[in-house]
Amino acid sequence: MKLFEFEGVELFRKEGIPVPDSALVTNPEEARAKAKAIGLPVVLKAQVLTGGRYLAGGVDTAETLEDVLTISRRILGSTIRGLPVHRLLVAPKIETTKELYLAITLDDYNGTPLAIVSTEGGVSINTTAQERAETVVSRHFSISQGLDLTEARQMCYQVGLRAQDITDVAGILVTLYQVFRKNDAILAEINPLVRTPQGDYFALDAKVEIDDSALFRHPDLSKKSLEDRIPSALERKGREIGVSYLELDGDIAIIASGAGLGMASMDVINEKMRAANFLETGGAITADLLYKVMDLVLSKKGIRGLFINVYGGINPIHEGAKGVVKYMAEHNVKIPIVAKALGNHQEETWEIFRANGVHVVTDVSTEKAVSELTRLLEGGK
Repeated sequence: MKLFEFEGVELFRKEGIPVPDSALVTNPEEARAKAKAIGLPVVLKAQVLTGGRYLAGGVDTAETLEDVLTISRRILGSTIRGLPVHRLLVAPKIETTKELYLAITLDDYNGTPLAIVSTEGGVSINTTAQERAETVVSRHFSISQGLDLTEARQMCYQVGLRAQDITDVAGILVTLYQVFRKNDAILAEINPLVRTPQGDYFALDAKVEIDDSALFRHPDLSKKSLEDRIPSALERKGREIGVSYLELDGDIAIIASGAGLGMASMDVINEKMRAANFLETGGAITADLLYKVMDLVLSKKGIRGLFINVYGGINPIHEGAKGVVKYMAEHNVKIPIVAKALGNHQEETWEIFRANGVHVVTDVSTEKAVSELTRLLEGGK
């Protein structure tokens, strides 16, 4: 789960990372009042879950209260990379003499946390690492032992910091790790961490992403509305019923029992047609789940065909078939449906599908199964 900037700021503030005073607003008049209280000039920042807000016009500086009204009217209600803007964060404009980048992330390849420090903040860390590698220092560390202050100080020294800057930045990096650990995050990032002319440090942005698998340990986070985090109503519905669903712009729906089967299905379908979605049910294939999944994938307008690609290991896939045909009967589904269903109880599954008008392909080849769907959509030639 990605957190909005204002949510990340609150986590930082709670843990002791220095952040400027700020206020969340939803309308121009509220923005004006908060800006007056905070003190001009202020920065107005769109709260959307995407990068590139500045380049898209979602971050702007207001020198006067009239500017606050003008800018907030422009940003609120606009869209940034397809995401609607409903809220703004109002924060003071901070004069800076140095911008850094700090992050704690999870390195999936090594299976350990990774701490990153760069003396070039405010820009993409990937670009910095490629073009100016000498300004970036990273270090893996043990999740059981954590990141200690000595390691953090060594990283700061390696990247070129000295004296009090090492002490201040290393302390913030260790605290950032505490945010990462306590919230089961897969990313906790400050970009930029700035130093003022007075020598104080502030985190001017907060990017935090929580491991979805750990949300049960954070009921305060799991209760947060999905509406702004997942703009697609169908994707929110998929989340609610417990499947991985990604809405695409095609017209051939897909139901797969695993990520690999789902991606293979998409690739083959996209050679001659267009996939309407990616969907993987996970291991628990039941009649109730497949009924709900049918309702999900066929709720998208303009669906011309459905491809089912499931494999039963310990799960009897004929139970899922019962949910599919029940939905077909109750909703009078007439579009062509092709199923490649192999594994546990496959013969019973084939019988159920065939008896209810689903075209079954018993070959292991996904290409042959998709070719059958193509043939049906072309009039059965």
